[in-house]
Amino acid sequence: MSKKKTFIGIDVSKAVLEVAVHQRHTHFAVANKESAFPELVAELIALRPKLIVLEATGGLEIPVVSALFAAGLPVVVVNPRQIRDFAKATGQLAKTDRLDATILAYFAAAIQPELRHVKNAAELELDALVTRRRQLVEMLAAEKTRLSSTATATMRTEVGEHIEWLKQRLDDIDEQVRKRITDSSVWRVKDDLLRSVPGIGPVTALALVADVPELGQLNRHQVAKLVGVAPLNRDSGNLRGQRHIFGGRQAVRNTLYMAIQSAVRHNPVIKEFYQRLLASHKPKKVALVACMRKLLTIVNVMIKTNTTWRLAQKSA
Repeated sequence: MSKKKTFIGIDVSKAVLEVAVHQRHTHFAVANKESAFPELVAELIALRPKLIVLEATGGLEIPVVSALFAAGLPVVVVNPRQIRDFAKATGQLAKTDRLDATILAYFAAAIQPELRHVKNAAELELDALVTRRRQLVEMLAAEKTRLSSTATATMRTEVGEHIEWLKQRLDDIDEQVRKRITDSSVWRVKDDLLRSVPGIGPVTALALVADVPELGQLNRHQVAKLVGVAPLNRDSGNLRGQRHIFGGRQAVRNTLYMAIQSAVRHNPVIKEFYQRLLASHKPKKVALVACMRKLLTIVNVMIKTNTTWRLAQKSA
């Protein structure tokens, strides 16, 4: 076997992991279950991978990615949209598990995406709790809306009881989340630093701790792009379009948007920045997104340097 390092793609389905190696006639499949992961790891180590690429599949990829990361293999999870666009650009319109694995391997070799943070077991547990909390909040809001439009007393009682149950479950989740953060010295320090920032409350701090574990490890441009608050150009030839934000971690961005509504009123640094943008005739929404980016930059510095709000905001 050649000593040259390889680029590998793994297509993830509920039952099977399909593996392909770029520019080799190497294909194999293993079951997508933990008992098969040691066999997969051994096969991959023998292939000397430079990079292994999988696409996000709604959580199905998490166990195998965790196993590969634990084995020290260079694995990265990419957005499925990138893979679809890449496949179309290469003229590959057919779709099978084997072809998808081949495209992933080709993507790995051609694009070579940077390795990113892979969540450990504790981070995955916290992430699951935060996701469940978000779901409960959405269900609670929906039930409150239904309560106001329910015609009969019987159904209003039914909906009301469900609302009370959802509130109790939300309290239970909040207690579990708070215990996990309190029990972790790293998370506790991050949470304390974040909650010291005017405008950032417990919900926003939780979202940043759980959903942006890279916070403090990236520069300001990288963290803004990661969350999806970096303005991206839409220019071509003589045309000059407006800058827009898209992509990134939508759930974090939504939480940050709610936090900035408070920060522009109560955080002196963000408030001054916001008013200066409005005085320059920036549209309100553009100014709010710019404030989100500035706030994210400041807390990124705080986590990176382990400094207080007062010291960190001066260097942001």
